[in-house]
Amino acid sequence: MNIYIGNLGLDVTEEELRKEFAVFGQVITVNIMDDKYIGSGQSRGYGFVEMPSEPEGKAAIAALNEKEIRHRIINVVEALPLSNISCNISNRYRMSGRFSSRVRQKR
Repeated sequence: MNIYIGNLGLDVTEEELRKEFAVFGQVITVNIMDDKYIGSGQSRGYGFVEMPSEPEGKAAIAALNEKEIRHRIINVVEALPLSNISCNISNRYRMSGRFSSRVRQKR
């Protein structure tokens, strides 16, 4: 089960999140998203925890949602699965001509 954690403080570590979720069962991965692509490495304030058992994941969500960690109330919900919607939207724009490869001609 993949779990989304939002409103994280910038100083919360992956190890802290692992400890919070490990109380409810096995934790496979913990990822706090950061700005590594622009070079700052600063936390973006959200992350994901993956747990193998759905009942344990749901128990963790119920217990940790709206819990205060480092003076911030976190939001914990089941993460939505990845979808192809971005591909469908970009294809729709291409087909409508917005991003068409055709060149406009002078009249």
